[in-house]
Amino acid sequence: MTSPLRVALVGYGFAGRVFHAPLIAGVEGMQLSSIVSSRTGAVHADWPEVTVHPDLSGVLADPAIDLVVLATPNTLHASQAHAALDAAKHVVVDKPFTVTVPEAEAVVAHAERAGRVVSVFQNRRWDADFLTLRRLIAEGALGEVTYFESRFDRFRPVVRDRWRERAGPGAGLWFDLGPHLVDQALQLFGPPSDVVADHAIQRAGAETDDYFHVVLRYARLRVVLHASTLVAANDLRFAVHGTRGSYVKHGVDSQEDALKAGTRPGGEGWGRDASPGVLTRADGARMLRREVAGEPGDYRRYYEAVGDAIAGRGVNPVPASEALAVMRIIAP
Repeated sequence: MTSPLRVALVGYGFAGRVFHAPLIAGVEGMQLSSIVSSRTGAVHADWPEVTVHPDLSGVLADPAIDLVVLATPNTLHASQAHAALDAAKHVVVDKPFTVTVPEAEAVVAHAERAGRVVSVFQNRRWDADFLTLRRLIAEGALGEVTYFESRFDRFRPVVRDRWRERAGPGAGLWFDLGPHLVDQALQLFGPPSDVVADHAIQRAGAETDDYFHVVLRYARLRVVLHASTLVAANDLRFAVHGTRGSYVKHGVDSQEDALKAGTRPGGEGWGRDASPGVLTRADGARMLRREVAGEPGDYRRYYEAVGDAIAGRGVNPVPASEALAVMRIIAP
């Protein structure tokens, strides 16, 4: 029997607790072995069999650890990735990859020298609605896409006391949600010819951007990436228009809410889209509308692919070239 891939998770804040830990534990052939956190009680309440280390050094000194997952503040990603690579570990970095493009390029070069896999956690590639949209575009259901709008709006009028909302490198809404939206757009359409970006601070007391409206420009296509924290009617997710029809989707993928509620991935109905999108096609003078059943989403597929890449059975699901392409738009 093949030994499981032993994984150490660094950081047990929102990303580590809600996303990474249950997804890693839910993948066959992976073992969540260690977690780096100062909150030993909170970790053991959720994962009693896991070893808790107070800092990264304990994980790096453990020869049994194969993969280190970094779910830490963005400013730590580069230095911690280098430390893990120096210890001959494979690395998954939560998005964004790093804070600057030179940092990202240096990590990629280090991974190549070390012969280790470095991947960036772009779980939103496995959203049900994105998988459905990707299929529709590939099938030609929309014809040539001429306008693509992707939104992550929320209503959070009160500024919270957390590092993401304090002034500093790698903070703000663009570094938080922008990597998801940019990565999905690049997966569909490739790199744009140029980028026009508008960022703003709109909430009272906010220290960093809480609004962005970014346009990726192609020859005919315009891609609009938008997010705000002051949108009460915030359920529009995609509006996509092409030469043969349109696709409009309301509601977000169900997996994040399920994970927040403590549901372990993989149960009945996991990743099912409860809010089908609507495809509108012209039939002569008539417009025909129909709901499109969503592809099932499953964030575990990211970690399954990482495991296959480390074992030499498959390719890195988010390779260096794709991670760097996102960074060059996020932090030009």
